[in-house]
Amino acid sequence: MPAPRSLYVHIPFCGSKCFYCDFNSYVTGTAARQTYVDALVKEMAMLAQDVQARYGRVQLDTIFFGGGTPTLLSLEQWQDVARTIRCYFELSPDLEWTTEANPGSADRELLSGLREIGVNRISFGAQTFNDTLLQAIGRMHDASDVDKSVRAARAAGFERVSLDLMIGLPGQTASDVEDAVARVLHSGVSHVSAYGLKVEPGTTFAKWQAAGHLVLPEEDDEADMYEALRSTLISQGFHQYEISNFAREDEAARHNLTYWRNLPYLAAGAGAHGYVAGTRYENVRALDVYARLAESGSRPVAESTAVSPLEAMEDALMLGLRLSEGVKRDPFLRRYGAALDEVFGRAIRSLVDRGWLLDDGDRIAIDPAYYPVANEIFASFIGVAAR
Repeated sequence: MPAPRSLYVHIPFCGSKCFYCDFNSYVTGTAARQTYVDALVKEMAMLAQDVQARYGRVQLDTIFFGGGTPTLLSLEQWQDVARTIRCYFELSPDLEWTTEANPGSADRELLSGLREIGVNRISFGAQTFNDTLLQAIGRMHDASDVDKSVRAARAAGFERVSLDLMIGLPGQTASDVEDAVARVLHSGVSHVSAYGLKVEPGTTFAKWQAAGHLVLPEEDDEADMYEALRSTLISQGFHQYEISNFAREDEAARHNLTYWRNLPYLAAGAGAHGYVAGTRYENVRALDVYARLAESGSRPVAESTAVSPLEAMEDALMLGLRLSEGVKRDPFLRRYGAALDEVFGRAIRSLVDRGWLLDDGDRIAIDPAYYPVANEIFASFIGVAAR
């Protein structure tokens, strides 16, 4: 497996916990954030040393700070982490360095400081432009904060700005989605991510749903919302390069393409997941345990799992089919030493016969009309390689 050229950094702090969120995130004070940054710096040094022992000094093409809300860190804390990254890794001349942010969570000074240390792409979690819906899902911002944050990012020098939207929210209507898309287009951002709400175990929404207090749109209505969003963005010049992601020309999120192409990547931070040398690993989630391990000089890995060749091929197929480019036969053969059709031929033919997969001889891809049933398509390949 090639050397990893991407780094994910998890910043697990939020101003409040959204009702749908099952990410590893915490509402804490400033002291806890500093303790975490101190531990994160130590973990990244250990991570870099382990990687260098195998591959030599690694060059990073993409960096992604996710959360949580990374922009809750102070500029000084960001600078500490950035110095550590630059100390232990080479950075590509065309590095894509992304941070997530909640609208209203970053002022002009912080945004300008982020640009100065090298962050050049920012993704705001807008979710919706309906203030009533924002309150219903536990968001702290309102629609005007989205507009202000996009303008502030532009003024600070961010040319690449992305917005996240959600569909299938409680009480959401088709007109809400139409308004959100119109506001996104008016904002001039170059990238849009659109995700359907999934009620995850342990969340506030899961508790409400179990009690019969959460009323969500019907599946057909959610599918109509998705198709309306999709068709409008495409008609306005966006390319749907992944099931949930749309971009202007040359504006696709390069870091996320690392995941969808099943390439290796490094990860640091509490609860972060990485994939290096054919092994997937997950860091401990609890902040106190994470800090204690890092401070003691031990990498805070909770568990690691070697990925077998058959599992890697399954992952490559299911992740690759999320992309509009699909899975190409020649690169698959070169990477895994097995022909795509030798491993998955029967399942591929079945899905092509049903019209769900397109096959032009060089590659297979999901027909966009069947994106709403993508999970069923992916399930068709689970365990197939082992038979």
